[in-house]
Formats: sequence, structure tokens, C-alpha cells
Amino acid sequence: MQLGFVSAILPDLSLEEVFAFAAAHGYECVEVMCWPTGKAERRYAGVTHIDVSNFTKSDASRINQLAEKYKVKISGLGYYPNPLAADPAERDTYFEHIKKVIAASALLGVNVMNTFIGRDPAKSIEDNWPMFEKLWPPIIAFAEQQGVKIGIENCPMLFTLDEWPGGKNLAISPSIWRRMFANIPSPNFGLNLDPSHLIWQHIDYVRAIYEFKDRLVHMHAKDEKIVPDMLYERGTLMLSWHIPKLPGLGDVEWGKFFSALTDVGYRGPVCVEVEDRAYEDSLEDRKRALSQSAHYLTQFMR
Repeated sequence: MQLGFVSAILPDLSLEEVFAFAAAHGYECVEVMCWPTGKAERRYAGVTHIDVSNFTKSDASRINQLAEKYKVKISGLGYYPNPLAADPAERDTYFEHIKKVIAASALLGVNVMNTFIGRDPAKSIEDNWPMFEKLWPPIIAFAEQQGVKIGIENCPMLFTLDEWPGGKNLAISPSIWRRMFANIPSPNFGLNLDPSHLIWQHIDYVRAIYEFKDRLVHMHAKDEKIVPDMLYERGTLMLSWHIPKLPGLGDVEWGKFFSALTDVGYRGPVCVEVEDRAYEDSLEDRKRALSQSAHYLTQFMR
């Protein structure tokens, strides 16, 4: 396995500076964010370390030379919009950019692209399903043509009132993953699994690793802390009773997590995703979050 991090937490730095930081702090790879240039729509979004809008072979060559300079690999290209948004024009915009990120991943030889399935939060899972069946098969077919694997992150995207009540991502649980893969059985369609989102849904993340071992394209390392007093006050049907934390500071049992990964023979990237507000006051705090996370996770990986 290769230890990496998600570049979204370092929007202040250039791609070269991100690679240099990774190399200096014991990281072997980086999941590079590829949002369209412009204003972010939410926290941790809108970060563009690689602009794929008019991506060429020469761009790929330049970036690969940069990665080689610092001996840091790109674990995948990341772009996480809501491709099943209610507005058709919005959906089209997201899917067009997803295709550009897939194509760029192929040109770079990375061959992994991570994203969300999306969801109209005002509709039930069943009422969202026809849109999934219509819009996602052509995207996976395009990824197959490009030789790229798609890793779908399992985040429910249910944190703010605009995401209420259903969240903005269908791919939240094992029953839905089974249905997704039954609908689209392509080997290029898999998971970018993040245990933190399973913690607060009370889903066994270790069991998920064993069951979906053949669908693990990419992994995120983020922890989650359930706050009992907040849960008592609000209950599971309200927001803000669980908090993202750095690995080792929440409720994920990382020894069991990595034990399962080694059992199933996973040999891919495990990328720290920093969304811990306790480490966000400054660039130095965010760098410290990555340094601390690397120090903690190294015990399981080397």
C-alpha cells in the first residue's frame, strides 16, 4: 500500500509545492484535485491543482516529470460534484468535466478517477435510480475506453441544509453498492472507500472491505468522532452530531481497518483526507495535520 493525501487541503500551494511537501513528509502519492477553475461551491471543493479543461500530452508529460522529480506518484485524479443534480444543465456540466478528468487520467497514465454518483436530495433512492441507470453507464463505458477505473466515494453528502434530507450522493451503503455493480458490472467501476462515513451510519467498515474487496479502487483515510451529547440532543435524523477528525482521533479502529486491507490483498493507495476543523486556522495547521497523520498511519503501512 502507498500512503498519500488528498490535495484539496492545500489550495494555497502549486502542484509542485504539493509534491515537494509530500516528499518531505513521507508521503508516496497524492490524489490531485481537478475541479474547474473558479469559485468553490462548498468547503474542500473548487481546488484545481491540475486544470484538465484543455489537457494535452505535453501537459501530461510536464506533470509526470514533476512527479518523478519528487518521487511522488499521483494516486488518482479527484473531482466530486453532484452529477445527478435536479437541474439537467447542471448535470451536463458536471458529466462533461468528469469525462475531461477521465481523459486526463488516461494521458497521465494514472488510470484512476475518483468522484461521487450524485443524488437529487429531494427524491428518494428509488426515485433517483432511473437517472443513475440512464446517465452513468455511458460514463463507465467511456472510462473503459480510456482504460481508467472510477472510484466512487461513499460519502452521503448530508452535512448542510441544502443537502437535506437525502444527501447528494447515492453510493452510501452496501445494499446500494451491490445494486450499482449489478446494474453496471464493469471492472472499471469501483469504490473509493472512506471508513469515516460508515462510522456515523453505524455500518461495519471492516465487513465492507471483505465483501467489496474486488471493487476497491482507492482508499481515503479520514476518521470520524460521534459526539454522544450532540447525538442525545439531536438524534440521528438531525445534522451535526458527528465530527470529521484526523486518523487516530476518532472512532475508526485503524488496526482492524488495515488488518482487513492486508487480508484481502489490497495494494493500492490510502490517502489522508483532512477535514478536521481543529487544524484549519492556517496553512501551517493544515500542513501539521498532514504531518501528524503520516506519523500515525505509518505504523500500519511500513
